[in-house]
Amino acid sequence: MPQKNTRLGALLNNRCPTCYDGRLFNAPAYSLNRVIDMPAACPVCGEDFMREPGFYFGAAYISYALSVALWIALLVVLTCFDLWGLMTFSFFDDVPFFLITGVVLVVILMPLLVRLSRSIWLHMFTRRR
Repeated sequence: MPQKNTRLGALLNNRCPTCYDGRLFNAPAYSLNRVIDMPAACPVCGEDFMREPGFYFGAAYISYALSVALWIALLVVLTCFDLWGLMTFSFFDDVPFFLITGVVLVVILMPLLVRLSRSIWLHMFTRRR
């Protein structure tokens, strides 16, 4: 994991895009009733996290891209396991297995994907001072 004092480290650790130190979210990721609960501003530098109404709607596109990447990664992993002889997998024969595994993986990782997409979206539109 990259260090917090770099742009990539701040993005992956859900830190403020301006100071790289303040937290973007108030609660842990798997506190399911507060997954997207964010402070209005950075507690360290005062950077505004709530730019305008609907600012984070664009994060849905990033969340979609991350979900697609997760499905592709699952397909690659299952195909590699088949090639290495660890399990038998054929995309056309094992569709239910692929779908069930993918859905379970997406549901388990959804809080992390939502937070990461919001962090990426905010980092795209904020410069470090």
